[in-house]
Amino acid sequence: MDKYLQENFELPAKNPSEEAQRRWRSAVGTLVKNRRRRFRHVPDLDQRQQDNVKRRSVQEKIRVALYMIVTAVGMRTEWGRLMSTLSEGGEDETPLQVKLNGVATIIGKIGLVFATLTFVVLMTRFLIEKGTTVGLSKWYSTDALTIVNYFATAVTIIVVAVPEGLPLAVTLSLAFAMKKLMNDKALVRHLAACETMGSAGTICTDKTGTLTTNHMVVDKIWIAELSKSVAGNSSEDLNSSISSSAWNLLLQGIFENTSAEVVKGNDDKQTVLGTPTEIAIFEYGLSLQGYHEAEDRSCTKVKVEPFNSVKKKMAVLVSLPGGSYRWFCKGASEIIVEMCDKVIDQDGDVIPLSDARRKDIMDTIYSFASDALRTLCLAFKDVDDFDEGADSPPSGFTLIIIFGIKDPVRPGVKEAVQSCITAGITVRMVTGDNINTAKAIAKECGILTDDGIAIEGPDFRNKSPDELRDLIPKIQVMARSLPLDKHMLVTNLRGMFQEVVAVTGDGTNDAPALHEADIGLAMGIAGTEVAKESADVIVLDDNFTTIINVARWGRAVYINIQKFVQFQLTVNIVALVINFVSACITGSAPLTAVQLLWVNMIMDTLGALALATEPPNDEMMKRPPVGRGESFITKVMWRNIIGQSIYQLVVLGVLMFGGEKLLGIEGPDSKTVINTLIFNSFVFCQVFNEVNSREMEKINIFRGIIGNWVFIGVITATVVFQVVIIEFLGTFASTVPLSWQFWLVSVGLGSVSLIIGAILKCIPVKSSGISTTPDGYRQLANGPDDI
Repeated sequence: MDKYLQENFELPAKNPSEEAQRRWRSAVGTLVKNRRRRFRHVPDLDQRQQDNVKRRSVQEKIRVALYMIVTAVGMRTEWGRLMSTLSEGGEDETPLQVKLNGVATIIGKIGLVFATLTFVVLMTRFLIEKGTTVGLSKWYSTDALTIVNYFATAVTIIVVAVPEGLPLAVTLSLAFAMKKLMNDKALVRHLAACETMGSAGTICTDKTGTLTTNHMVVDKIWIAELSKSVAGNSSEDLNSSISSSAWNLLLQGIFENTSAEVVKGNDDKQTVLGTPTEIAIFEYGLSLQGYHEAEDRSCTKVKVEPFNSVKKKMAVLVSLPGGSYRWFCKGASEIIVEMCDKVIDQDGDVIPLSDARRKDIMDTIYSFASDALRTLCLAFKDVDDFDEGADSPPSGFTLIIIFGIKDPVRPGVKEAVQSCITAGITVRMVTGDNINTAKAIAKECGILTDDGIAIEGPDFRNKSPDELRDLIPKIQVMARSLPLDKHMLVTNLRGMFQEVVAVTGDGTNDAPALHEADIGLAMGIAGTEVAKESADVIVLDDNFTTIINVARWGRAVYINIQKFVQFQLTVNIVALVINFVSACITGSAPLTAVQLLWVNMIMDTLGALALATEPPNDEMMKRPPVGRGESFITKVMWRNIIGQSIYQLVVLGVLMFGGEKLLGIEGPDSKTVINTLIFNSFVFCQVFNEVNSREMEKINIFRGIIGNWVFIGVITATVVFQVVIIEFLGTFASTVPLSWQFWLVSVGLGSVSLIIGAILKCIPVKSSGISTTPDGYRQLANGPDDI
């Protein structure tokens, strides 16, 4: 570094000043007559020497600055550590993906086993029959065709069993939710985020701009020894409480001593520009309807002292009509109160500021601060003359008003937080504000409760792992936190407590926590590009209520996929068992390969379309979220699956082994007719079971069905295509046209599934441990006896 500075900054002078002048004069003396005139073009070497001294001074300052600032470089800097967390970890699978992978694997293995057994049984029967009739030594082309048909049946069973419709159902449900969330001001960047939010048990949210409006307003005031709340009180109420002289002083102080201004845009709309605090006070003055009165003032500004962060105040001097002058001073409460020795009473008179009154004023300031209000004071002082070069007087002012300013909570946030609590979601506020402000806002939002803990970032990061294990479940507010504190909280919630964690953030510093969380939600208005790139969902309106809508749709996605899996498993069990049993007993499968493929289309593609697009309802937000370790297929689902499967197997078994006698079917094509009736009844059982699957716990399965045009369209299309297959595609589907009586029998047997479903839902299902009840959720306790 020294070498670099010497090469670039330490440039020695080419010639000393006096020596250069002497050499120049002696050299030009023999060449020119007028040496003085020629010497005018010589540079000012004295100035060059001074420049060299300055250059060396700059060099020294740079050296000192570099040695003082560069304490770490690269990944050892705070920024480097922050960015390194973004590359940690990989793309973790979502909780639902982990569960679905297990379900799909089990279903596929069961299908493979049944297909193998079916093929083995069919081949064994075929070989036994052939050996007892013509012998195994003679083979014909028809034998090869029979074996190929057996193999096709086995392969078809595998095709039916493998849940290839499961990814389709998941994708459809996620895409449908993503489109609907876009209308609710939530841009989903990663599809899987839709369902992950439904399993979230904790939301770590920041304060400014998410829970609050990020727009400062005057909430309370103290004037003329009266403390008033601005909300709900009109300007007439304040005007009637104080004298006209105090009113005029207030308006004059607001509009004269301000850095805010009103500008008119291209759309002729007026906008107040300035700092958030100045805008709050200026807008309060406008609400008092005093701006136009202040514009007609006869006083003019003489001198302005802008806000100084060291002095924590700003002042302005105005001239009055009588030739005198008036100072207005505004700033931090403790600074302004210290400068005052008088105060205005309710009559507008100036009275001395006694120790008792000063104590009451300081108590008011502390009271405002405890309510998360930023306090500022406004005072004035009349003078006969002023000094142009002097600053504003340090004392002798008269106190006019104390402003209590705050960033108000967004409308609907308190209700949204309550919805989270009802839904079993813990909301934790993580902010950089001081702990008193954070606690006040958290209490107003309903986040901080009596049994919760508010902690500061330095205290949190110094805790040991054992202390964190006991502390983290109780933390509801973390104030004065660094970005890595938020990252540490999220990491421990996920690793130590196996929580599904959602995090909101808007700054670049929030990127590590957004990246680490199961679902990151970045603010669309106040959020930086780095935060948005690290997030899974962008909240376009920066509103906490929108986050609740994401959770509602996430739970809808989870439950819709559960409905689809329940429907698919029922079809799987019935199709596999009926074909296997028939193969073992009769030596042939009642459902052909084409028929099984059509059932597979009903079960996978059309079933996914029908069940994966159900919108959410309010009941979903009255249950706790599903944990990582809880089973995807719940006891409620098994109850419905087993009950419907038994009914369908009984119906199809009776038709298969005694249908011809019961229905009086005779003739050479009686076998084809009964197989067609079995196929038709099986399909209509699935159609009505699809309607049953709309509700896994409630008996009313028709709620909202009229508004779900996708579901109605899928059911209608399934019935129409079934009619076409039976009546017009007999050769292709191995069916024959049925009479209207047999159509009624098929529809009637299928519709009984609705009655069976209602009966099954009356059967109570016991839950133990962490197993779930309705739709995969534990019910909330209704009172102390349920805890």
